[in-house]
Amino acid sequence: MDGLRHGRIFVTTGDLITRLDVTAGSQGRSAGTGETITVSRRDRTDVDVEIRFRPPAGTNANGDRPQVRRVDLIVGRVTGLSVDRDADTNPTTAVVARFGPRDWRQQGAQYVIRHTLRDVEADSYLRVRGTSTDEAEPLADGLESPWSDLWFYSNPVFVRVR
Repeated sequence: MDGLRHGRIFVTTGDLITRLDVTAGSQGRSAGTGETITVSRRDRTDVDVEIRFRPPAGTNANGDRPQVRRVDLIVGRVTGLSVDRDADTNPTTAVVARFGPRDWRQQGAQYVIRHTLRDVEADSYLRVRGTSTDEAEPLADGLESPWSDLWFYSNPVFVRVR
């Protein structure tokens, strides 16, 4: 319950992964999922992002061994309360990096991805999603088998610039 209350969670479908850790670090400080790291505005600071995920050790409930094919790093600005409370998008949000199996390295039972966000100068958030598909963006569910369209999503790590 503590992890849920403090935003330290991730969601996955079809047991695509069993663990996900996202960490942002800069200037000797770090923050994980659901946390905030504060960086200096005057330094135009780089933020190092580390993504660790673990595939399942066995098969999922469908008897499959799903494989992560891609991981996306998504970044957006924290702009305050929205004027339109019905809006469900943030126009500043974008996929800033896409990673495939050649981009991560195995470390024990986990896979590790490292990426640096350069010159972070505004309050932001970063989050991660991954998939077993080749889809650039998740598509609305249709008639396909849900077991061949697996995704995972992290809660954000916040970056405060002061």
